[in-house]
Amino acid sequence: MFNKFDVLETIDMIEKEHLDIRTVTMGVSLLSCIRATAKATAQAVYDLVMRRAKDLVQTANALSREYGIPIVNKRVSVTPVSLITAAFPKESPLVGRALDRAAAELGIDFLGGYSALVHKGTADYEEAFLQTIPEVLAATGRLCSSVNVGSSKSGINMDAVRQMGEIVLETAARTADHDGLGCAKLVIFCNAVEDNPFMAGAFHGVGEADTVINVGVSGPGVVQHALKFIPDADLTDAAELIKRTAFKITRAGQLVAKEAAKRLGARFGIVDLSLAPTPARGDSVAHILEELGLEVVGCHGTTAALAMLNDAVKKGGVMASSRVGGLSGAFIPVSEDIGMIESASAGKITLEKLEAMTCVCSVGLDMIAIPGDTPASTISAIIADEAAIGMVNNKTTAVRVIPAPDKKVGDEVSFGGLLGRAPVMPVHGGDAGRFIRRGGLIPAPIHSFKN
Repeated sequence: MFNKFDVLETIDMIEKEHLDIRTVTMGVSLLSCIRATAKATAQAVYDLVMRRAKDLVQTANALSREYGIPIVNKRVSVTPVSLITAAFPKESPLVGRALDRAAAELGIDFLGGYSALVHKGTADYEEAFLQTIPEVLAATGRLCSSVNVGSSKSGINMDAVRQMGEIVLETAARTADHDGLGCAKLVIFCNAVEDNPFMAGAFHGVGEADTVINVGVSGPGVVQHALKFIPDADLTDAAELIKRTAFKITRAGQLVAKEAAKRLGARFGIVDLSLAPTPARGDSVAHILEELGLEVVGCHGTTAALAMLNDAVKKGGVMASSRVGGLSGAFIPVSEDIGMIESASAGKITLEKLEAMTCVCSVGLDMIAIPGDTPASTISAIIADEAAIGMVNNKTTAVRVIPAPDKKVGDEVSFGGLLGRAPVMPVHGGDAGRFIRRGGLIPAPIHSFKN
């Protein structure tokens, strides 16, 4: 039973510590929309999304008012579009624009699923589909794209990795007037999951039900605030406090997810436990790590502190919900976290340190601005490194970098809203071009053979 202290604590979390439900994401299967032509398929896709998600925004707003918990984003994820347009891949942009139009008319913040799964090989139709990504991201406002280039079972498709480096660079060029904004809506995965509610990587897996509600919770500010009360505690006690705090945050997400699914006539999918920061002060994962005793995020000890935080969040969240999934951990996007922004601007955190941190956090190198003249082969090498971490450690990793057109190290890009701003960070000057051009498949590690 809740007592008055629980109620007051929750009110404080919401009003003073940035507790929120970061997203309610409706997953929609598009498999029933496949028609003989791209135009007919695009119309069927538009009609289905409009029908299934017509009450999503209103329902989320109603739940926010009733429970007093802010719900920041209302999103939709769909079946990877490359599967829907396999018969006419070059005309995939028709479906992409139809999805973006539906999102705009419904008031959806982002719609994910302009995606392809090429972790073991790239079929001809997927090759053609990938080439449409820059065009579509430049022409749409709410559509997000993702590509899975590797997995722990299959290895890493280095031909796709090479191609994605080129596609990232072209996407930046096509959105140069907005600091390469298109790249903020494009993520390259290893071990992508089917029930992720967070953008830009959300898509609705083919193993999911027709319509599913997945919820992503947040609350870095809540965790940081709790740690202020135990400044001298040892790390065992700090981890226990984080666990208890994550439990409370996740219970709020479970409540909203189950009720939203009931009202929308959808399946309740999962609660994603991720601590997702924002550019607002008091809502930073970096500041949690500094509250644990680091002078600045990026110094020695950062990876250990992040590992402890990530583990404690998962342990607390798993006890609070029977349906934990998605990515579930601490996100470290540079442009979306005020502490990360300040550390990167001061030169206290590097791309190499961020890569080390991705071994123990949720996902990977996220929302990082790099010089606009970075070669495609270097971007591909960054993707390959991160995919290797995911493949060997059997975890989801990803890369979302923005080669900022006409910007150099020390300049800044600004996207506004949750996407925030970021200093342009240096990349290693060594050339990996010959390695990337070899192509082929990096084989899966021996420990992946578990059948």
